[in-house]
Amino acid sequence: MKTYLKGGLIYVDGIIEENKGVLVDDNGVVYIQEHCPDEGDSAIFEDVSGCVIVPSFTDVHVHLREPGLSYKETVETGTKAAKKGGYACVLSMPNVKPSPSDEAGLKAQLDIIEKDACVEVHPYAAITVNSEGHTLTDFRKLKEMGAVASDDGRGVQSESMMEKAMVEAKKIDAIIAAHCEDNSLLNGGYIHDGEYCKLHGHKGICSESEWGPIKRDLELAEKTGVKYHVCHISTKESVQLIRDAKAKGIDVTCETAPHYLVMNDMMIDEDGRFKMNPPIRSEEDRLALIEGIKDGTIDMIATDHAPHSAEEKSKGLAGSLMGVVGLETAFAVLYTELVEKGIITLEKLVELMAVNPVKRFGVKGGALKNGEKGRFSVLNITDEYEIDPENFETKGRSTPFKGKKVKGSLKMSFFA
Repeated sequence: MKTYLKGGLIYVDGIIEENKGVLVDDNGVVYIQEHCPDEGDSAIFEDVSGCVIVPSFTDVHVHLREPGLSYKETVETGTKAAKKGGYACVLSMPNVKPSPSDEAGLKAQLDIIEKDACVEVHPYAAITVNSEGHTLTDFRKLKEMGAVASDDGRGVQSESMMEKAMVEAKKIDAIIAAHCEDNSLLNGGYIHDGEYCKLHGHKGICSESEWGPIKRDLELAEKTGVKYHVCHISTKESVQLIRDAKAKGIDVTCETAPHYLVMNDMMIDEDGRFKMNPPIRSEEDRLALIEGIKDGTIDMIATDHAPHSAEEKSKGLAGSLMGVVGLETAFAVLYTELVEKGIITLEKLVELMAVNPVKRFGVKGGALKNGEKGRFSVLNITDEYEIDPENFETKGRSTPFKGKKVKGSLKMSFFA
């Protein structure tokens, strides 16, 4: 049965358009039309007034926790959360058990994805075996199996190891996506479920622990010519380093996350739902990130969706594990705080969440084109509601946006 959507805004070729409708045929092919067809025609008519129709989003940084840590999240629950948030594609991080650092480890993850995922999932491979930083994985084999890029989930500490990784990635035209963190600048910690956990208070993580490795890696990326992507940047120094690198022609992209764009460290309470890695930083850093998305230094917004159990997040800033959930709140928070307040346009937000991730990582999506099969979401941007974690699809409940009033809920989605 054909479906006709009428009355909403629509994102087409970088522009939000009014006074157009969208007809979706039985095969999922999209036809953008100036005039509404006769309602006697064999179509389901949906009034989407107050909504915007956009290409479904792609999140290049999520933790689905399966296999091995399914008490935190599963592929099924994580992708249900993604779909509810307007996403049709996510890229999943490699800190699962077994690690996707060999054929068996990656296959274990791919088998679950094939069986349980309700949106498209592309797993990252690990850069080093078990993300331990000692031995490179077989990038070529893992890419052939379906890994979309390489990332450790925690920082590669050795400069020589990162250079070797970049050389190998360059040979097969793979992306090195890096969690940039210098463990020597942290005040001690321990490994839990493949993640480095700090023993000190959350506000003690210095900015240089992030921008120092970025500076190192950008020099290596210039030397090797690799495609380099920086995960979840949070500091003003990181923004400037990447801005300067792009001006030099280095092949670098980067992401930041919603909480870094709309919060500063004066908004943090003594609660595990404000603890993530990297931490929420100063207002000066936040404003630098805003400028970075405005001028194109920051290419995309990812959630770093990282669910933990209620017990793991119940121990305040010092004792809770790092990570918050974000798939179901990202668009609403960003639309409410950035678009409605006139900081960026709705077109820019769609570019950051849907268009640019697809361009960089080569996955499906990113556009709504006349006469082609479409993946798109219809989002209500007029009705206000309060974020309530008890309504989430994810197993995780820890979000810094609990209780926040926002606009931007999913009305429906089409994944052809």
